[in-house]
Amino acid sequence: MTDKAAVTSTFTELAQAYLDDLAERRPDLATEHGDHRFDAHLPDRSAAALAGERRALDGWAARLSALDVQTLSAEDQVDAAIMANDVTRRIFEIDELREHTWDPLPANPGRAIYRLLGLEFAPLPERLASVAGRLAEVPAMLAAARSQLGPMPRVHIETAIGQFSGTIKLVTDAIDEALEAEPSQAARIGKVRPAALEALTAHRDWLSAQLSADVFTSPRIGMERFASKLALTLHSDADADSVLARANADLERVTEEITSLAAALGGDVRLVLDRLAADAPDDHSIRGLCREALTAQTAFVRDSRMVTVYDDPIEIIEMPEIDRGVAGAYCDSPGAFETAPLPTFIAVSPTPADWTAERVASYYREYNRHMVHNLMVHEAMPGHALQLQHSSRFGASSTAIRKALTSGAFIEGWAVYTEEVMAGHEYPGDGDPRTVRMQQLKMQLRGIINAILDAGVHARGMTEAEAMALMMERGYQEEGEAAGKWRRAQLTSAQLSTYYVGYSEIADLARALKAAQPHATEQQIHDTMLAHGSPPVRLLRTLLLP
Repeated sequence: MTDKAAVTSTFTELAQAYLDDLAERRPDLATEHGDHRFDAHLPDRSAAALAGERRALDGWAARLSALDVQTLSAEDQVDAAIMANDVTRRIFEIDELREHTWDPLPANPGRAIYRLLGLEFAPLPERLASVAGRLAEVPAMLAAARSQLGPMPRVHIETAIGQFSGTIKLVTDAIDEALEAEPSQAARIGKVRPAALEALTAHRDWLSAQLSADVFTSPRIGMERFASKLALTLHSDADADSVLARANADLERVTEEITSLAAALGGDVRLVLDRLAADAPDDHSIRGLCREALTAQTAFVRDSRMVTVYDDPIEIIEMPEIDRGVAGAYCDSPGAFETAPLPTFIAVSPTPADWTAERVASYYREYNRHMVHNLMVHEAMPGHALQLQHSSRFGASSTAIRKALTSGAFIEGWAVYTEEVMAGHEYPGDGDPRTVRMQQLKMQLRGIINAILDAGVHARGMTEAEAMALMMERGYQEEGEAAGKWRRAQLTSAQLSTYYVGYSEIADLARALKAAQPHATEQQIHDTMLAHGSPPVRLLRTLLLP
């Protein structure tokens, strides 16, 4: 065996061992990836388990740094860089960010249970047996989480209380529904569900008591931690200051574009957007509208030959309660290791039952019929759903690193980029492509402002009043949408920047590829960009523009 072959073999074994270790420590994440070896378990959130993980990460870092990575193939070098960044990110989260001491949201087992109930990757009896296994571990997992949580931000506690209520309903109603279809598992579930429900209720009550205690920590992670987390999340050449500078410049540019288009449509920006906002759906029609938009967009993308379209199934579903409170819609694609023929789900959130009529009306003014067309471009076609279908077909490297450790900036950046591409192709939406373009420009302003909010909230002391003014005056957002984004900016850090930074890098790469390959068609350029999984754009450039 040559030295190069030996290094490749060693790296392949190391990468698989790393992913195996990650799957065992994070069974919920493994299930999302389509790895079902640990479906009957939940993460161990004890201090001892966290200390063991931290020691293991030092070992992974040492073993990876001992390899002569430069002898690997170009594709494997990308995987090695992704793995190294992931190890560093996890060390940072444990040592510096320490979310396990102040964020109650990750301890919610709802999504881990929902994935077993909602995805038909195996026969229902087998999935219910795994549900029973996870229910049995709920009390200990929540006790371990409480033992490490100290003062928490109020916004995190409030959101966690709502999401734990969703989990209680899931464990009650959704499991009852599953047992009606498969009563053979009733006894097994019956042994563990009462204690799980008791623990979930007690944990929710404990969170409510923390609100009464009136002792909170700030949701802002601070300038230094934000800069570090942003660099690790984006895996980009851009730093926090350069991202903010480019975002502020683009805010001015896109404002000029939307102002010019509004004038062509007969008014100023606010007047035209208000006119479009009046064409609003409601809770009963929103999913049907999303389905209609998906059908129209699929045909349009095929006819325009902008990117290869696959026939993998896509379904529009109502967002589970456990996931509500952060985003209005999301794309839930089959895990990268999934072997069952599962569809991609586009989950759309209805308005919560406790919202006032005024807040519901504001929400659907924001997500009016024209905006829904742009939203479905982003979430489905040719955005997330199609991109992830391309990503699932990648298999050119010797490891599975790129299947498991995807780049959020690439995924979100592609989706935002496709909004611009579809508008450029004059996708008509409900008839007039200019209305789609107006909403796309409004969404582009939103993405830019997302990055400004992200840095402003966590690193620059931005107040709620300043954030709301920025979103509503410069981003033309409805008050309800802006209030929800203010909440999200506090609940997350670095994630809101992925849309803008990813878009900027994807758009820059597309222009560079076109310049390097002037005779290539748009479809060839886009297929080339999507042919390497979902890596950070900086690393993708090394493969496409050596």
